[in-house]
Amino acid sequence: MKKRILTLALMLSISLSSIFANTREGVNEKVMNTFKTEFANARDVKWESSKDFVKATFILNEQVLFAYYSLDGEQIAVSRNIVSSQLPINLLADLKKNYSEFWISDLFEIATKTDTGYYVTIENGDFTIVLKSNGGSGWNVYKKDRKIVS
Repeated sequence: MKKRILTLALMLSISLSSIFANTREGVNEKVMNTFKTEFANARDVKWESSKDFVKATFILNEQVLFAYYSLDGEQIAVSRNIVSSQLPINLLADLKKNYSEFWISDLFEIATKTDTGYYVTIENGDFTIVLKSNGGSGWNVYKKDRKIVS
């Protein structure tokens, strides 16, 4: 009986350690080194790999961030969800002026080495619209869908 319990405990221990070891599966050393250099204080890092890029979801300074890397370890972009009060004043004013009949359902900031942009999803009873900032001066329609009412 003791032998069975010991064997079961050992198998459970091995399976749990392999689950935790796979949290970085598919993430190469170049990506890991770049990430560790840029976000040394990150915690709760979760990795997702695709054929074209690697995404890290993590917490830094009590905020959830998303970092995207090419397979050769170069950072592509970093993004975060924000609230409307974190938008540049002119973008917020443009939203209030031109889209006052809509509500915001999603808003995020995305930063690359050369640029910072914003995407906002706004909705009303008829449409869902995704707007992309064109620099700091206003918005362009990125995608517009009519809601299907059943």
